[in-house]
Amino acid sequence: MQEIQNLVASAVAAQGSDINVEITRPDSQFGDFTTNAALLIANKQSKKPREVAELIKQDILNQKSDLVAKVDIAGPGFINIFLSNQALSNSVQKTINEPDFANSNLYKNQVVVAEYSDPNPFKVLHVGHLYTFIVGDAIANLLEMAGATVHAVNFGGDVGLHVAKAMWGILCKLDGENPEGLKAIEAAGRVDWISDAYVKGSTGYKQSEQTQKEVVELNKKIYAIVAAQDKQSSLAQIFWTCRQWSYDYFDTIYERLGSRFTEQKKRGERVYYPESENTQLGLDTVKQQLKKGTYQTSDGAVVFKGEPYGLHTRVFINSEGLPTYETKDLGCNMAKWRDYHFDKSIIITGNDIVEYMKVVLKSIEQFEPKLATATTHITHGMVRLSGGIKMSSREGNVIKATDVLDVTAQSAKDIAEQHNQAVEIGAVKYAFLKQRLGGDIMYDPKESVSLAGNSGPYIQYAHARACSILTKTSSQPDLAGFVLQEWDRRLALKISQYPEVIALATQELKPHHICTYLYELAQEFNRFYENQKVVGSSEQAGRLGLMTAYTKILAHGLKILGIEAPERM
Repeated sequence: MQEIQNLVASAVAAQGSDINVEITRPDSQFGDFTTNAALLIANKQSKKPREVAELIKQDILNQKSDLVAKVDIAGPGFINIFLSNQALSNSVQKTINEPDFANSNLYKNQVVVAEYSDPNPFKVLHVGHLYTFIVGDAIANLLEMAGATVHAVNFGGDVGLHVAKAMWGILCKLDGENPEGLKAIEAAGRVDWISDAYVKGSTGYKQSEQTQKEVVELNKKIYAIVAAQDKQSSLAQIFWTCRQWSYDYFDTIYERLGSRFTEQKKRGERVYYPESENTQLGLDTVKQQLKKGTYQTSDGAVVFKGEPYGLHTRVFINSEGLPTYETKDLGCNMAKWRDYHFDKSIIITGNDIVEYMKVVLKSIEQFEPKLATATTHITHGMVRLSGGIKMSSREGNVIKATDVLDVTAQSAKDIAEQHNQAVEIGAVKYAFLKQRLGGDIMYDPKESVSLAGNSGPYIQYAHARACSILTKTSSQPDLAGFVLQEWDRRLALKISQYPEVIALATQELKPHHICTYLYELAQEFNRFYENQKVVGSSEQAGRLGLMTAYTKILAHGLKILGIEAPERM
């Protein structure tokens, strides 16, 4: 696309214009590329658009580029460009030969920290965390493909009121501060045991003033344990043990999903940024900046007044002297900045904290402007589910991530009558990623595993089918002298678009562009295969080249999405 852009820009410059040239890919009947440059120039120079278009057309042809087969003018002055056979063959050959054929350099040599998933210890990992994880992993993969060194991290609340509620329930179940009682809890039941304790504590907190007081006092004790790094007291042993059980549980789910977190941990890299490790840094920073006027006191609390910036006021230290979520988030951002001094930081969350995060980052901007401006907050909507997934009242009316994965696995088994974890995980990931990031999404497990529509298994099957066809011959692909016929050309043209799709997805940090493209590519291949003979045809070598490029793109795109590309299904 860049080469065509340069040809058109040169022709436009020859007309004495400095307009910003834009080219797009129209419907195939109108050409391979089109531009409205003539209309823009004619408007500025008070000329007839078709006359300007004729001049631009002639200049493009005079450049005698091997890329262009012909140039047409349509309507009031749109210029339509058709690629040559050689240009399309070269694009396919590049896809086959070059390992980084689609990789951009948008983030070359940059350090990027991507924070996502963010489940809280002492609570279950729910469907919102699952969605954030899937989106985060795909975006991290995109950034890595664009040349960045990516550090995926996970921020979670291991201190705070929810932990105190869980610990209150745990102490009830243990009949007091009895760490020995934890030894009786079998590994397989630990998560449910802690979850039951959280529900017990949360319910008690709502129903009893006495329980509220006890939870508040327990909250203070937990903060003291963390501040002193107490590992010996009975309460501390219970806290640290149950916290580790939560992290072990998260790791199990991430491993099931094939996460970047899992791979980083295997390399000994840091994955978790617990609030307990960042709270003191946040507190110290807020107190330091309080003296400099960034934060102010109000009714015994410390706040940041966002109104001068078109935002709202938020509390960073409450009237009891305890840090709020704002200070913990600030501490996490400062810790990431300290550890990586990144070029870009991405934080992926639900869209319910958009305004909250604006205040946190605006406050940071007052004393660490580079950190704030390098941070991008990406948000998504809620996941709504159909197809029989019910909330778990035991867990506090949430949909657990494992419930989504298990129901999807059962839906896949109902169709295929066999277990294929790669397909089941791929179904969930693709169903979440194919929808534009930002709004709410509806997830249907049965639809997600269907082989008849825009689904992960459909794309995986498309890859496996093409691999199967390629194994039917020992002949090597060879595009030299290959004259593309109609269906060859259409597939080659679609193949040539892939680098542009990757560039767009990377620029916008929106993986749905890749899903849309892969589905359209698979459909184009199906039309190609229905209308053209491959193995045993006179054009076998060239068409094997098309198929080789096609399978490579499917595998490449699925890898970015975090989905396996099986060679058999």
